This record gives sequence, C-alpha cells and structure tokens, in this order.
Amino acid sequence: LKLSDPLAALGQIAAGRSIYLPFLVSALIPIGLTIVFGRFFCGWICPATFLYELNTNFGALLTRFGFRLHRRRFDRRLKYGVLAVGALLAALTGSVVMAAIYPPAIIGRELYYAIALGGFGAGAVFFVFTLLFDLLVARRGFCRYLCPGGALYSLLGHFRLFRIQRIVENCNDCAKCDAICEFGLNPLRDGFGQECNNCTACIAVCPTDALTFRLQLKDQPDQGPGHLGRQYRRQANDTREAA
Repeated sequence: LKLSDPLAALGQIAAGRSIYLPFLVSALIPIGLTIVFGRFFCGWICPATFLYELNTNFGALLTRFGFRLHRRRFDRRLKYGVLAVGALLAALTGSVVMAAIYPPAIIGRELYYAIALGGFGAGAVFFVFTLLFDLLVARRGFCRYLCPGGALYSLLGHFRLFRIQRIVENCNDCAKCDAICEFGLNPLRDGFGQECNNCTACIAVCPTDALTFRLQLKDQPDQGPGHLGRQYRRQANDTREAA
C-alpha cells in the first residue's frame, strides 16, 4: 500500500500539468482521513510538530526567566496565499517549489543529506529560521500563517466529521483550553474552525471534562459562558431577580 502526502500530489500535478493517476490514488487515503478527522496530520504525524512543540516549551522556559517574547498575530489566510502561489509557480516552472518550504519535505531531505552526504543543505537553515520565527515573533507562527501543507489540510479539514465540542454544562470558564492551544483558537467559546488539528491538548487540560469529540458536520456556534462559571451564575441570578 503506497500513500502520498496530498501536498506532494498537488505539487506534482501542478508541476506536470497533468494527472498521474497512481500518484493521485495514493493520496486519496490521507485525503479521506483528513475529511474524517480534520487536520490530524499536523497534530499527530508531521515530523516537524515534535520540534515545534519543543520550541514552544523552550519559549515558555525563557519567559519564566524573564525574557519577553513577541506573540504577534497575523491573518491566517496568508498560508492560503502561499499555497496558491506555490501551485502557480509549480505550474509555471515545472518544479515542485512548495517542497522547498514544507517542513516534512525539508526534514526528509536534510536527513538524507546528513546520512548520505555527511552534511546539511539550505533547507536546514530555512527550518531553523522557522523555529526562530515561532520563538521570537508568533507562537507556532509558521504552521498558523505560512505552511502550504497546513493550508491544504485546513481546507480539507473544513469538512471533517469528528470535531471537538464544548459541553457548556460542564464548563467552568477557566480558560485553560485557550491558553494551551498553540494555534490560538478559542475553545472556550466554541471557536475551533478548520484550523483545529485535533491534537486534544485542550481536552487533556480541561479540569471538568467539558471538551470531547463528537460526530457532527459543523462546529457549534458560541454557546456562551460555561454553566459552572461565575459569569453564567451571575447572569442566571440577574435573570431571576429581574423576574
């Protein structure tokens, strides 16, 4: 059984301006899994994720020692532009240019260079720059704003069947889920969206089991304050007093 990264398949199709059916078929299983589970590749399979998570932990350590790290936010749609430009350049040049900035491809190439050639290439330098960008500018910034693979998986993840859902009756509004989400999403107010990679960090950190997986076609709209939180209780008391 042969499997291909959907981004690699897209890049080859664009560069060759034709569809090589076996290559496309080999990408169907990952595409199907993404439609079912969302952007799970980014959270569970991507070899760069481990390094980016270590980088995040290193940043947290620096913060504890008094270093101030920037946490800028950019437009998440930037990565869709990167994906579109990469596909266009592939079609114009006949080269899979997106592989030059795609972390899984970079890691694979650099490991080969290290083992076979005894050194590293330019990809290693680029990857170090992505780590510095994440550390000094925006938390998980490359994955959020620039990764072409993340863009493609997010688009496919829009249609996912398994989604994390907040059980508002169990929520105490502690906001630990928002704090731990490396993608800057808003689980506290049901703000998951197609960017969610189902990493389950928010589920693991929730002290009241207010987050769980559900089989559903759309994300829940904002359900408001958690029923175990102060804001909800205050609103409930105000409503009773007004009645």
